[in-house]
Amino acid sequence: MAKRSAPEVNAGSMADIAFLLLIFFLVTTTIETDSGLNRKLPPMEDQVDPPIIKEKNIFQLQVNRNNQLFLKTGGEEKVIEIKNLRQAAVDFLDNGGGQGEDACKRCQGKRNPRSSDNFDKAIISLQNDRQTKYNVYIAVQNEIIAAYNQLRNREFEREYPQLSMNFVEAEKKYNDPRTSAGEKDKLKEKLEKIKLLIPQKFSEAEPKKSN
Repeated sequence: MAKRSAPEVNAGSMADIAFLLLIFFLVTTTIETDSGLNRKLPPMEDQVDPPIIKEKNIFQLQVNRNNQLFLKTGGEEKVIEIKNLRQAAVDFLDNGGGQGEDACKRCQGKRNPRSSDNFDKAIISLQNDRQTKYNVYIAVQNEIIAAYNQLRNREFEREYPQLSMNFVEAEKKYNDPRTSAGEKDKLKEKLEKIKLLIPQKFSEAEPKKSN
């Protein structure tokens, strides 16, 4: 009896099927993207002369190519560890060294006349080197934002003790899509009041180019 040969499988259309599957997955797959740093540029204003900023009201940070962090404030410059940056920024923002019209009633700092006058006058400035490591850059940013949030939390709880939440928690609830429109309106008013009390005046200079 003759041996029957096995039927051949027609694989001519396999490439077409693979191509269609590829298109299907490209169309239906959701690609997550990083949100990045939340920064909002200030609105443009017509100013003939820039405002005069006292040196004592500037908390100047620089990160060099070796990822060392330098702090210049009150006419003094020193190396500072990232782990100590948040408290140093809080001390600067909360100093309350102003007199007369620049006096800060809510500040609880040392009221050093050589440091910042009040929340509104205090400015934090950051300049990185182009060779600064990205994780160091992010760490410095996080500590600065945490310093602002620490003070905003304190003043929010002081202003609205009946809410049993701090500024960060209130902002998170405001941004939650499950929060009702009426509740969002109430939270927005309170959040804006604290933001005006402690404005986030954080500037970044153009990165330096190492030689």
